[in-house]
Order: sequence, then C-alpha cells, then structure tokens
Amino acid sequence: MTEPASDFDISSIPFRGLVEQALAGVYIIQDEVFQYANATWAAMTGHTPEQLIGQPVSRFVPPDDVEEVSARYHRRVSGVEPSMRFVVRGLHRDGSIVFIDVHGMALEFRGRPAVVGVGIEVTEQLERNRQLERSQQQYQELAAYLIAVRERQRSAYAREVHDVLGGLLTSMKLNVGRILRRAAPGEIREIADDLNGLLQEAINSVREISESLHPQALEYLGLAAAMASYLERFEKRSGVHAAMSPKELALPLDSSRATMVYRIFQEALTNVARHAQATEVEVRLAAEQGVLHLHIEDNGRGMPAAIAEAPESAGHCFGLLSMKERARELGGALAIASTEGLGTRIVLRVPLQGPIEPHGHGGQGERRESPHD
Repeated sequence: MTEPASDFDISSIPFRGLVEQALAGVYIIQDEVFQYANATWAAMTGHTPEQLIGQPVSRFVPPDDVEEVSARYHRRVSGVEPSMRFVVRGLHRDGSIVFIDVHGMALEFRGRPAVVGVGIEVTEQLERNRQLERSQQQYQELAAYLIAVRERQRSAYAREVHDVLGGLLTSMKLNVGRILRRAAPGEIREIADDLNGLLQEAINSVREISESLHPQALEYLGLAAAMASYLERFEKRSGVHAAMSPKELALPLDSSRATMVYRIFQEALTNVARHAQATEVEVRLAAEQGVLHLHIEDNGRGMPAAIAEAPESAGHCFGLLSMKERARELGGALAIASTEGLGTRIVLRVPLQGPIEPHGHGGQGERRESPHD
C-alpha cells in the first residue's frame, strides 16, 4: 500500500531548500503515485504540489499514454532500463497538452524502489521547432515551384527564339542571298555580302541562345551527348580546357530528370567560368546500381570550406543553393568539396529513376510520450 501524502516527511529529501527552489521540476514516483513534486514540476501541469502528491500519475497524462507511462515506470524500477531521458506529454489542468524534457532514474526511496526525476517544460521550444520545420518545408516547396516555373519559361522562350526569331533571320538571309546573286560587283554587293555575314552570326547566336535555354540535344541525343556538346561550346567561350568521359553513355532517364541533371551541370560550369579562375575542368559521368554519378572538378582558386559545406550561410551563393535544391528534388544529394587555392570538386548522386519530389520533406512523425513516467 502507498503511504498517504500526509504521512510523507519532506525532510527526508536531501538538500530540501535547493529542491524546493529549483528552476527545474523535481518529482518522486512510487507505486505509480506521486510521493513528491516541487512547485516547478507541479506548475507545468497547472497544479500545486499538494494537488499532485498522493495522486496516481495516470491522472496527469493523456488517456492514450497511460499504458505506456505504466510500462516505462516498471522498466525502470525493475532495472531493465534504470535511467531514461525523453520528451514526454503531460495533461495540463486546462485540458491542453504540455511537453516536458525529463530525465528520470530508478532509486530506492524509503526502502523501496521508486523513480526520481527532473524535468523542464519545452512546449514553446517544440512549437518553435515545428514552425521552423514548416518554414523550411515552405521554402523547399517555393524553391521547387520557382525552378519548375523557370524551366517552363525557358522552354517557351527557346521555342519562340528558335521558331520566330530564327525563322525571321533565316528569311532575311535568303533575301540577302537573292540580292547577292543578282547584284553586280560594286558597293551594293559589298554591303549585301557584309549583311549576309552579320545575319549568319545572328542565326548562330539565336541557335546558341535557344540551345542554352532548352537544349535540343538533350531530347534527341540524350544527357551525355548534350553535356559533351555544351562542354565543347563552354571551352570555346571561356578558354578553359574541358574534358569529359565518357562522351556517350546510355542512361534510362526520363526527360524531366535529365533536364534537372543537365541544369546542375550547366550551373556548375557557369560558376567555374564566373568565379573559379580555372584553366582546366574535368567532367566524369557514370551509372552504377541504379544511381547516376556526376563529378565536376576544376583547378581554380576554390572557395572557403564553410561556404562549400553550407552555401545557405552565404546569402550570395544562389547558384550553389539551386544545385542542391535540384539534387534534393531528384531524391539525391550534391556534395561540394573545395579548398582555397586548390580548386573545387562537385559530386552529384541521384537515382536514375523515380518521381521528382515536388515538395519538401517534413520532419519525422513525433513520438507521443507522457511526462510523468
């Protein structure tokens, strides 16, 4: 039988003054009944110590948690798990749920097994964490949406540039060709010849812009060939020696996944051209056990390790953030290793098949526990 609360001698608790004034909650449970609770512990559930002492723990936990509370108590007093720390749920006097970070352990009290513990309420902290997780999820959803919108816009712009502007320039070039065939040698022919050259340059530029916005090679030749073609143009524009192996590789990628990987590759090379001051860049592509591996390494000036590891910490690294977000949407990961003065290595690993994640991943489901076990 549990001794009634009125028979409990508080002087039996060592360091009584410290315990009574502690900012952390302190409790003793024996036979699943509160034998002691300081004012801090009692206040977490909206009670006074007198209202808790002598009462069964089950009165102060959500009904769904009573069985687990009892099991936890017996695991400790039996010695199976004598000390435990966990976040638990309590039933407040007003009917709300409070969360308490508890560290409880088995201890002999008045000659018999009991559980003694301390706890700190973390309800507000957990709510802030949930709000932060929601904000992160909303950020990921927004980033995914913006990437998808930008890709659709690029595709539309590429069609307009290629079909409309390219068509107009081609028609103009044909007409200039007619002038050249009919004009006699002289100033008019020289002007027409010069104009013909300018129009050819414009057509080449339109083709380049259209290919950059939405590479046709990606649709007709596949990812590896499209990357090799882009790398050749990159080398001519930037003067950076570029090598790729292999230049042809059959990959079972659908159009959406191939485009996402291509954009990561494209952004990585853009960063090399803009910031790396590199003279060489090497690209390696492989597929093993259903996973695509893309390595991009340059011999440039590198970047601080902190930015490489966490580009979100640097507000201007939008290219790196975009690459990481695309990799996440593909269900893969992007690793960036860089040492100042020794270049940068980017490693992308993504599944060859599978749906593209349209939203961020929320946290794991919370484990429901109760506060007084």
